Amino acid sequence: MRINQVKKALREGKVQYGCGFAQFRCPDVARVLAAAGFHWTFLDSEHGPFNHETIQDICRASVLAGLCPVVRVADMQYDLVARALDCGGQGVVFPRIESPEVLEQAVSWCKFPPQGIRGFGLIPMQVDFEPVTIPQIAEHLNEHTLVVLQIETQKAVDARDELLSIPGIDAVMVGPVDLSISLGVPGDFMHAKMVDAMDKIRESCVKHGVAPGTQTRNPQLARFWKERGMLFLGCGNEVGMLFERAKSLIAELSA
Repeated sequence: MRINQVKKALREGKVQYGCGFAQFRCPDVARVLAAAGFHWTFLDSEHGPFNHETIQDICRASVLAGLCPVVRVADMQYDLVARALDCGGQGVVFPRIESPEVLEQAVSWCKFPPQGIRGFGLIPMQVDFEPVTIPQIAEHLNEHTLVVLQIETQKAVDARDELLSIPGIDAVMVGPVDLSISLGVPGDFMHAKMVDAMDKIRESCVKHGVAPGTQTRNPQLARFWKERGMLFLGCGNEVGMLFERAKSLIAELSA
């Protein structure tokens, strides 16, 4: 069975690069991202149009290409979390979390008993037809499923130590746009309030043994947060990368 290389690398303190994937319903995008050198991508079913069939197709292509697919669920519901993982997600992102009680319950949905309450509905294709037992599959996936918490509001920042003390959280991915709005500085990602809040999140992650991370909108922001210790580091998305490269090409041709 496949080892989640991103989760392994984060435990070893290595930076893992990812990006958003939210609009292009084409599994080959995953192959492009993997070939470019990305380690992970989050499939955005919170803000994007993807249904479960699309998520399954992209997850399968991602895994075969060596890219870790992490699904951001639309809401904190058992069926959305469990089906995202059953579709082949190697991890899940919990958005808009502010309550430790909600987070603890959500983590239990990602783990098979006795660690959690996830129902078993996997088929041989999902373990590459290896001759393994149900207990072996459950134990392996409990160990290798990446659980990511998003911190996106002032309330969540204030509750960060309570949230991060919940067992089973592997990484944090700060949601900078919503956090900046919550802090009253919408879109000002280098504002002192933003830097202070994200530094506090990073420090709490280190204290609780959770990999700190964030999504960013450009390489400059990504480098800034890499230098400040973020490990689960996202930059851009598939639409933005196509647009920026296309714009650059036209500018060169028109010069």
